[in-house]
Amino acid sequence: MTKAIVCRETGGPEVLKLEAVTVAEPGDGQVKIRQTVAGVNFIDTYHRSGLYPVPKPFTPGLEGVGIIDAVGAGVIDLKVGDRVCYGNGPLGGYAEERLIQAASVVKMPAKLKDEQIGGSLLRGLTAWYLLRSLHTIKAGETVLFHAAAGGVGLIFCQWAKALGAIVIGTAGSKEKAELAKANGCAHTILYKEEDFVAQVKAITGGKGVSVVYDGVGKDTFFKSLDCLELRGLMVSFGNASGPPPAIEVGSLGPKGSLFITRPTLGHYVGARADYGRACKEFFDVVLSGAVKLEVGQSFSLEQAAHAHKDLESRRTTGSTILTM
Repeated sequence: MTKAIVCRETGGPEVLKLEAVTVAEPGDGQVKIRQTVAGVNFIDTYHRSGLYPVPKPFTPGLEGVGIIDAVGAGVIDLKVGDRVCYGNGPLGGYAEERLIQAASVVKMPAKLKDEQIGGSLLRGLTAWYLLRSLHTIKAGETVLFHAAAGGVGLIFCQWAKALGAIVIGTAGSKEKAELAKANGCAHTILYKEEDFVAQVKAITGGKGVSVVYDGVGKDTFFKSLDCLELRGLMVSFGNASGPPPAIEVGSLGPKGSLFITRPTLGHYVGARADYGRACKEFFDVVLSGAVKLEVGQSFSLEQAAHAHKDLESRRTTGSTILTM
């Protein structure tokens, strides 16, 4: 028997229960991983609350790091003892041991630590598709990133700076603004105290930004459209404050012939070739020193509910991990 967090019903953090479970031997194309670290992400809270419905019961968690304990038939490029990681699911990360398809994991570079990647790969892959696939960031380009001191934000801002972009970031406190600035943000805006539309226009000389990256949702969505330049792109990739409101498509014309997209990570790294390329580019930029990964918060597996409470109350910065 081993331990895992199990959700038998949807609801608040209190539905995250630590249980003893049995993990079977790997089937065709599978590996069994003895995990050291699992990442905690906002999407985990959506699964737990029912905002993103999944079959119950389930174990949350879409990313982690561990050592392969057993391999199933047909697995030819992995072996027992390999240190591997995954950052695009499937569900099951909040567990001491788990089964997972071999195609879902990649080998870890020796110089990277479990804690670094265990809580950052999903965020790193998200940053990758936002600035390398969905839209290719160019040197000299000015963009706006909401919640710049969050897990995705800290990686995105460093990576975008390394590519020569100018990032304007919003933050909820002076401490978070300072953290964002130390991690690549050229300008920061305290969105609770300042009108971020007016500040963006002032910074850009009235032009606006080419792209807004919004993982906040309801609280920032409409005002973000007013930050865009002519034919600008609104990327709504999260719902930290709740789902964005409905929008009248015709309103995008008068605002500057704007574009809006609601991307999903799986649609950008779902193919094995894309997943491998994204992981490699992320590992490379971390190993180069251009992107530094720091663990913001660390909890034991049985403290998963506490981790969710802190994440949802926006008391966290950077990555949040569960250690086994």
